[in-house]
Amino acid sequence: MSQVTLAVDGMGGDAGLSVTIPALAQLLKRHTSLRIILVALEAPGRQALAEAELANHPRIELLAAAEVVAMDDPITVALRSKKQSSMRLAINQVRDGHAQAAVSAGNTGALMAISRFVLKTLPGIERPAICAPIPTRKGHCHMLDLGANVDSEPQHLLQFAVMGSALVRAVDGIERPRVALLNIGEEDIKGNEQIKEAAHLLEKHPQLNYVGFVEGNGIFSGDVDVVVSDGFVGNVALKTMEGAASMIGQMIRDEISRSWINKLSGLMALPVLRGLKERLNPQRYNGASLVGLNGIVVKSHGGADVNGFLSALEVAVHEAERNVPALIRADLEKTPQT
Repeated sequence: MSQVTLAVDGMGGDAGLSVTIPALAQLLKRHTSLRIILVALEAPGRQALAEAELANHPRIELLAAAEVVAMDDPITVALRSKKQSSMRLAINQVRDGHAQAAVSAGNTGALMAISRFVLKTLPGIERPAICAPIPTRKGHCHMLDLGANVDSEPQHLLQFAVMGSALVRAVDGIERPRVALLNIGEEDIKGNEQIKEAAHLLEKHPQLNYVGFVEGNGIFSGDVDVVVSDGFVGNVALKTMEGAASMIGQMIRDEISRSWINKLSGLMALPVLRGLKERLNPQRYNGASLVGLNGIVVKSHGGADVNGFLSALEVAVHEAERNVPALIRADLEKTPQT
């Protein structure tokens, strides 16, 4: 793929243009051939571009939207009543071939519903999934589904595995990603019938490097590259990770402030604490891929700061450069029919 164009929902997320515009400014400096279609309400969009000295930038175009999908909008409202929203128009740009990827920090449910309606799914995919990187002791792994599908059949878990494997091969350069099913134990006898049947399907797939079950604590070991689960379990696991990381961070701060000796010890350990904070920084891993669609859509966390949104933009660029949907489609064609 030659030049990449991103369609960016400038109004999504908690901060909207105050985050998206500075992130776009940094992205344009990093990628000298990248083009941006900024989709935003016209007056605020033009003002934000002018304030960032991007109004006349040759590689950024403003596409005026008439409305915005709110973070608390019901999916039906976003899908049926807000057809001129910044989110919808950004996804339309991918469908119409004007952009190779869309990025939004808006309402997750609305983004998935609109993306699925506008772009449709790849042949052989019944349900798209949300996939995101998770920090591990050796770097990161990718986990899916993180909430798009509450109930999933074994065949859906197989599709998630194929999509996750293709994504990791493209973005991380791992030729044979190690794929594992999230389960309550590593032994073959553990788990419900859904998981056992899914394991049987993954074992038979000729293109998957299936390594077996992984427990929740094994997600962080760095011994697997793709962790597969249904959306209910995946989302609970993700929110538990976020909560635990936040709690540990707060407990460290509380202990350091407890006495002057602790404060002195904390000062001496500051380089270590800074390194740990950077390795666990959720903004660094921001950018969840909506895989299984006829196009690339990346979801940024609604509360992402400039660096976090920039990370999501980079995910979109990376996937567009490698044409991830085409790789997933090729792997799906090799998937045995059940």
